[in-house]
Amino acid sequence: MNTNDFDFYLPEELIAQTPLEKRDSSRLLVLDREQKTMVDSHFDHIIDQLNPGDALVMNNTRVLPARLYGEKPDTHGQVELLLLKNTQGDQWEVLAKPAKRLKTGAKISFGDGRLTATIVEELEHGGRIVEFHYEGIFLEILESLGEMPLPPYIHEKLDDRDRYQTVYAKENGSAAAPTAGLHFTTELLEKIQAKGVKLVYLTLHVGLGTFRPVSVDNVDEHDMHSEFYSLSQEAADTINQVKAAGGRIVAVGTTSIRTLETIGQKFDGKVQADSGWTKIFIKPGYDFKVVDAFSTNFHLPKSTLVMLVSAFAGREFVLEAYKHAVDEKYRFFSFGDAMFIK
Repeated sequence: MNTNDFDFYLPEELIAQTPLEKRDSSRLLVLDREQKTMVDSHFDHIIDQLNPGDALVMNNTRVLPARLYGEKPDTHGQVELLLLKNTQGDQWEVLAKPAKRLKTGAKISFGDGRLTATIVEELEHGGRIVEFHYEGIFLEILESLGEMPLPPYIHEKLDDRDRYQTVYAKENGSAAAPTAGLHFTTELLEKIQAKGVKLVYLTLHVGLGTFRPVSVDNVDEHDMHSEFYSLSQEAADTINQVKAAGGRIVAVGTTSIRTLETIGQKFDGKVQADSGWTKIFIKPGYDFKVVDAFSTNFHLPKSTLVMLVSAFAGREFVLEAYKHAVDEKYRFFSFGDAMFIK
């Protein structure tokens, strides 16, 4: 498979720069992969796509305000760090700018010295391991000094940082939001639950690799980024009960899919409580073990996420749906509209 097989035309003006006023007022394109049909709808009607006895599985990761601006005390040179993941103790893997000026041993100060950092190790592509020094609680300091790490294709400033969090965000650790979940409101989830749908939560901390373009021509040569996931015993039990009773496992977003399918692969199609790191790459030819349907946003051309959706619904049908979305002026990417694929 060639990366260009997953390319499509996308006018830049269709890239949503800001969230809609109401989370669930976005549009929803409903795809039936068996019938090869597509229907234009709205997200608050997603409840019509869910049946009593289904399980709706959501990623409850919480985005850290992971972009820090500081300076080198010796030169007063401006520095930007983007926190990717906590490696141990107070050490973090980060993306650093300008990386070439941040050698091992370099010091950085943030917020008039409330937070300082030392470069511990130099990694490739601007990556660094830094150790933070502070008094108090790190996450509280980060909340006051950090900015939300919006994706590179969003150029507008976000007035309300909570709009880049799902309403059920709970577990701190993501460098990016699980954006398919941004459409849900508390009220909509209550209606879904009242219909007899089980609400299930798992955690996958989204890494910035989710925005990394595929830089190789041959899809099979792409190296996936690694992300931490966790599924509780309670969640595993609910999913297994729903499956045993004939209900569907409906995932919200590609991060939920990747977690469920990682576990399904690991345990021969069964779902068990589990945690660890996944580099699963779901592309056409993949045999889905757990997920029966899902909602997702519209993704970047030639991305691993378009490949994942194509693995579920078929490449030609997915690209046809994307063309329809472009023609009908759907909004794309993180703050954009959604698809429901069954």
